[in-house]
Amino acid sequence: MYKTIIVTGGAGFIGSCFVLQRVKAGNNVINLDKLTYSGNLENLNEIKSAPNHVFVRGDIGDEKLVKELLEKYQPDAVINFAAESHVDRSILDPDVFVKTNVLGTEVLLRVVKDWWKNLDEEKKNKFRFHHISTDEVFGTLSMDDPAFTEETPFAPNSPYSASKASSDHFVRAYHETYGLPTVITNCSNNYGPRQFPEKLIPLMTLNALAGKPLPIYGTGENIRDWLHVEDHCDAIYEVLTKGRVGQTYNIGGRAERNNLFIVNKICEILDEIKPRSDGKSYKEQLTFVKDRLGHDLRYAINCSKIEKELGWKPKHNFEDGLKETIQWYLKNEDWVKNIQTGEYQKWIEKNYEERQ
Repeated sequence: MYKTIIVTGGAGFIGSCFVLQRVKAGNNVINLDKLTYSGNLENLNEIKSAPNHVFVRGDIGDEKLVKELLEKYQPDAVINFAAESHVDRSILDPDVFVKTNVLGTEVLLRVVKDWWKNLDEEKKNKFRFHHISTDEVFGTLSMDDPAFTEETPFAPNSPYSASKASSDHFVRAYHETYGLPTVITNCSNNYGPRQFPEKLIPLMTLNALAGKPLPIYGTGENIRDWLHVEDHCDAIYEVLTKGRVGQTYNIGGRAERNNLFIVNKICEILDEIKPRSDGKSYKEQLTFVKDRLGHDLRYAINCSKIEKELGWKPKHNFEDGLKETIQWYLKNEDWVKNIQTGEYQKWIEKNYEERQ
């Protein structure tokens, strides 16, 4: 049904996983990515010669380029992964998040809407605009609160989550005002291969192997619901092909773990598969640093809607998925070496130098 798909942000962590899945499944994928610091064409090495994958470097805010791609490829769907997505970066520079996540998404919506309204009725009804969002738009939970549902009011607490909440509202507005056939998915914390090493699991894994401190915000009690990226991308395609127009679907891993547990588990796995040369545990490298501003205590996703309506459930057990993820980083030293340069290193130094 969705033979040709334009994917924005398809060189990033989640977007590249989705592109790999769909190209291997036979979909034609036009991959638009600006290749900012976290976009990495090495994520797509497996399909670099695939005839059904076209990579285009560009910005979702480039009206002329987006229009050209729509006219040339006549997609059955547009899936918007493109976003600035790291909370700490949003605290240091909120404007970049507004530019990409809010203004960029609105430009993309407007250009897609103008193209879509001139399609014939069959193609108009078939078309979908799928927006990828986050559970962080819902704010924070106490330890005893029920998990987020699709009806949970938005209460973003960081510039990042505020920018994503705004983009969600624009997607809804374009459906309600113009009839653009949209769906939105809000996911929990993703993990898995090819994740940029500013995020918790790859950062701690690579710091441990390099003999560096393992910096844990506050007391490490902050809880996230962990979702394997491959499960997330499976769910995205289920929503794209089976979800109801105008609806939002929450996607979670049913794997709530706090940060201290995660880091300790990483150390235990590394102690087993890549022991330190001195025989000591990687846990010796744990260090607690000043907490993040406005750090949300807990996120949790109630994903019963997508399970009941579409029959999707996460396949990965968290502990097994975590070990497989760590093994991927160990086996892909060139990927790690190539990405740990330049702007990433400067950001790591800037973000953590004042937290010791």
